[in-house]
Amino acid sequence: MARKATTYWDYIKTEEILALQNGLGESDTELANDEVLFITVHQIDELWFKLVIRELVSVRDLFAKEPVPEQALAAVVRGLRRTELLFKQLSAHFELMETMTTRDYLAFREKLSPASGFQSAQLREIEVLLGLEESRRVALGYEGSYKRALRSPEGDATAASDRLERRLADTPSLKEAIDDWLWRTPIQGSTPGDEGDAETVRAFLEAYLEAHSSELERASTYAQHDALSEADVERLKVRYEKERASARRFLLAEDVDEPEERAQRSRIRAALVFIESYRELPLLAWPREVVDALVSLEQGMLIFRQRHARMVERVIGRRTGTGGSAGVDYLDRTALTYRVFDDIWAVRTVQLREAALPPLARAAFYGLVADN
Repeated sequence: MARKATTYWDYIKTEEILALQNGLGESDTELANDEVLFITVHQIDELWFKLVIRELVSVRDLFAKEPVPEQALAAVVRGLRRTELLFKQLSAHFELMETMTTRDYLAFREKLSPASGFQSAQLREIEVLLGLEESRRVALGYEGSYKRALRSPEGDATAASDRLERRLADTPSLKEAIDDWLWRTPIQGSTPGDEGDAETVRAFLEAYLEAHSSELERASTYAQHDALSEADVERLKVRYEKERASARRFLLAEDVDEPEERAQRSRIRAALVFIESYRELPLLAWPREVVDALVSLEQGMLIFRQRHARMVERVIGRRTGTGGSAGVDYLDRTALTYRVFDDIWAVRTVQLREAALPPLARAAFYGLVADN
């Protein structure tokens, strides 16, 4: 039996989609253009969020494998880059929202109360999936908890709260999976479980820190030469010494109290330094692309949050949000504090120029073939 011919409108569900912009009314013909714009943009945002979640789950699932298939890293980078582009699309929507004036928005804003964009379960899912720590969350206002905000006014479970609970139970997070993958990175040809691995990693870090110290000394000398006074010279010395101590504290994970966890975190940070430093090695080329794609993704999400805050401030100022939150102040705080991949960002502070890097051991292990 021949298959029925497919039409665009059947495949895309055009009529069904176009019937969903009525808000609380029977039809969108009852609404002003500004309200239909508001509804449509937020619906599109939720569809973009859906795609973000799909990509992040796929990437997370690949990194949850042990070992991670090397041939899968290209697909990982593609997924992360696609997610970055999705956040760029989300940020671009705010320019469209800014065509709405304050008075235009106030004409229907009361309908929203106490609803709020904070009730986007999918955005909360993305945060959980990425690995945002609970301790970093900013209180929403009178709701008290991002989980409570997704329940009904009476405190009952909803489709939104159920969605979030399923995501909270879906482990590991992307950050956890990435950390485990980084921890297994061969450093100077040594992997966890190899005899003397801890000593090899520590020796690499000490050599790296020595090179880093020499680079700081060099930079400090140049800076002091241009100092205007003895007081400036002393301030520069203190500043560079602080940077030296900070690098050591970071790479040796002295900020972590528990010894076993400290050793694991130090190896993860050593792996990041190693990948960034010797990125031309064939075995490290794709891992370095993964690391860079993670930074781009998080940067895109941070820009999305910052752009959101500026759009809200432009349209409604700094008034209390419809959900009782601090409004723009809340959005600004999330843009500053909602970071996941801290180590990947921090490693840029301690990177060295190629000429200053410690010698590489066992280059052939990483697939490097020397020129004849």
